[in-house]
Amino acid sequence: MTTFADSTTTAEDLIALDERWSTHNYHPLPVVIAEAEGAWVTDVAGRRYLDFLAGYSALNFGHRHPALVDAAVAQLGRVTLTSRAFHHDQLGHFCRELAELTGTEMVLPMNSGAEAVESVIKVARKWAHRVKGVPDGTAEIVVAGSNFHGRTTTIVSFSTDQTARADFGPFTPGFRIVEYGDAAALAAAITERTAAVLLEPIQGEAGVLVPADGYLAEARRLCDEAGVLLIADEIQSGLARTGTLFALDHERVRADLYTLGKALGGGILPVSAVVGRADVLGVLRPGEHGSTFGGNPLACAVGRAVIRLLETGEFQQRSSSLGAHLHARLAELVGRGVTAVRGRGLWAGVDIAPEGPTGRAASLALAERGVLCKETHDHTLRIAPPLVITQDELDRGVDALTEVVRG
Repeated sequence: MTTFADSTTTAEDLIALDERWSTHNYHPLPVVIAEAEGAWVTDVAGRRYLDFLAGYSALNFGHRHPALVDAAVAQLGRVTLTSRAFHHDQLGHFCRELAELTGTEMVLPMNSGAEAVESVIKVARKWAHRVKGVPDGTAEIVVAGSNFHGRTTTIVSFSTDQTARADFGPFTPGFRIVEYGDAAALAAAITERTAAVLLEPIQGEAGVLVPADGYLAEARRLCDEAGVLLIADEIQSGLARTGTLFALDHERVRADLYTLGKALGGGILPVSAVVGRADVLGVLRPGEHGSTFGGNPLACAVGRAVIRLLETGEFQQRSSSLGAHLHARLAELVGRGVTAVRGRGLWAGVDIAPEGPTGRAASLALAERGVLCKETHDHTLRIAPPLVITQDELDRGVDALTEVVRG
């Protein structure tokens, strides 16, 4: 059987194998990664690349962070899965530690980010029916246009991205879509049937869109006034990516429920969760929701190690200080091959000038220069390096980007 270790297997062979046997629901760059450490990856030919994407924030702590690998290896030698048919010795600790870190009261552990969003939709609807008194089957959730919360059938039902929606109907009802950042439209959409408002504090897939100051606070006020839950999807923006634990923290706003994922698994395995108010998450009863792998011992052990890293504040500080440097460097490109830069912390959306390369072409050109990044939409690059990156490495990546966008 062919393996990555076979010196006779080329990148072209492996790409052809992938293209032949796996579905074509992604369009990866022609780079075949075989090893990784910190902020760097190495391809099958031994060439090293600076990672400027970090698995869409799943690798906030870099590739193979020693504390996370150690936690995984130790747990692998004990027990990896029990299902939730039994208790195990990691789950309670994980839930308590995550609740304490996030300042919340209860945790619903799942696996993928999309599962966390599906879970929070179910919880919000059940809460509306059982607690708020919305007639069964009529609860609505208000969402923002240009959102990205996953790609399950229910989630794409309230997407405005036609690529995500085309040919996947019929769609799930019960959602109202308003323009992101428009507080007046949000207010008009809330009715007596509204269970929740679901928002990304920063829209990542849309190009790292940061709403105007005051929008999120106004969303909180409107929800309080109407007796509606505010749900923050922090799957990409949370866990130190923007310089604070949650992106919502920049606005000093608290949500009733948060969805977490990606970095919660430390780049080792899928770990997600819904965290928030006990009176809301407490509406779930046995048999109403579940997951065979959700909250498994291995996931909890790795998640606990992630929590320990976040408790120090080191990664929040790194993202804040290095993010300021990153955005200062990127701002120098505006009007010089770039039309706009947005973001917070070590997260940025870079709009390339129309006369410049497409996002895809820019990503390929960056890879040729030893930097891995990826486009979102036609002319936007999304930059999200691991938080372990150094300032010199950041400069190396921005220098390569400068060459690409300025020709």
